[in-house]
Amino acid sequence: MAEFDIVSPSAIAEGRATDAYFDRTMEALSHADRNPHVVAEVTADQFPTGEWSVFAGVKDAAHLLTGRGVDVDALEEGQLFDGGPVMRIEGPYQDFCRLETALLGFLSHPTGVATRSLAARRAAPDSLVLSFGTRHVHPSIAAMVERSALLGGLDGISNVAAGEVIGREAGGTMPHALVICFGRGNQEQAWQAFDEAVAEDVPRVALCDTYSDEVEETLRAVDAVDDLDSVRIDTTGSRRGDFRHILREIRWKLDARGYEDVGIFASGGLGPADIRDLRDVVEGFGVGSYVSNADPLDFALDIVEVEGEPAAKRGKLDGTKAVYRTPDGAHHVGLADREGPDDGEALLEPLLRDGELVRDFDLDAATARAASDADTVGFGE
Repeated sequence: MAEFDIVSPSAIAEGRATDAYFDRTMEALSHADRNPHVVAEVTADQFPTGEWSVFAGVKDAAHLLTGRGVDVDALEEGQLFDGGPVMRIEGPYQDFCRLETALLGFLSHPTGVATRSLAARRAAPDSLVLSFGTRHVHPSIAAMVERSALLGGLDGISNVAAGEVIGREAGGTMPHALVICFGRGNQEQAWQAFDEAVAEDVPRVALCDTYSDEVEETLRAVDAVDDLDSVRIDTTGSRRGDFRHILREIRWKLDARGYEDVGIFASGGLGPADIRDLRDVVEGFGVGSYVSNADPLDFALDIVEVEGEPAAKRGKLDGTKAVYRTPDGAHHVGLADREGPDDGEALLEPLLRDGELVRDFDLDAATARAASDADTVGFGE
């Protein structure tokens, strides 16, 4: 028995992270000597809905399908969509049948996280917004959460191991536990120990709400630590009261004492509405469960064509489809063998050809794409 309840990468790649009925399907098709050439599409909604999501998880999905005898077309990572197919797979059905469960998971959960991240980003476009949420999810998916958060536009991540996986450095300062370890009344010792111990490039941020009034602890911190960069206020909801007023009072008293350069960083259960309300008072935000606990988008994979003939179950649109972005920012879905809308930009691009990856993955480019597309479609307005 494994030490941790984690499905291994090898099990995923081999198609063993599947629903049992796909094993039964393979047994039945093999018994009948049937392996039809099909077109299958991944969709969340058949028609455009006006509810935009950020397409994420493409890199993992592509590597899952690499080496199979399939052609795959997909939206670009970071593309916004509100209906129609986001991915098309064409090839012998048995070549990818058992991969459906993992494939949908690779796309559904990251898309939910990236969409929430973009919403947080758009709520405070000029503020520093960091991902603080991996403590709320299973550690095996921390890298997915942090990569999706960056894709949605957040400025930084907190999970060290996840940063190693995705090639980004994690950041962070101090938890309440550090202050508590020095004891009530000894907050200065905690702040000074942090200042003296950590590397010079780590921002000097003092957590100022552990034992007493936030304003009091803030003024004590700026006296205790030279060149303090900012204070973080993470007051528990049960003690928060009017959070905006608390933060405005801190700003006022810092400015009145000549500490205009000391910033304020807010965290603790914040979502877009909170961020909009506070963005004129503070310089930055830590966003946790709002991003990490995002619901996965409900993608489905459906066969839409068998041996060149349209085929789909009831309630699904048959035939191979294309999707377009029109100049007015709308999303158009149509049959692939028909003319698209005038000046429409086709969004499904080659991802694999005969199982070979034909696309690179650049996280910075995907982040920029999501931001640009959000402007185009008016996301979060």
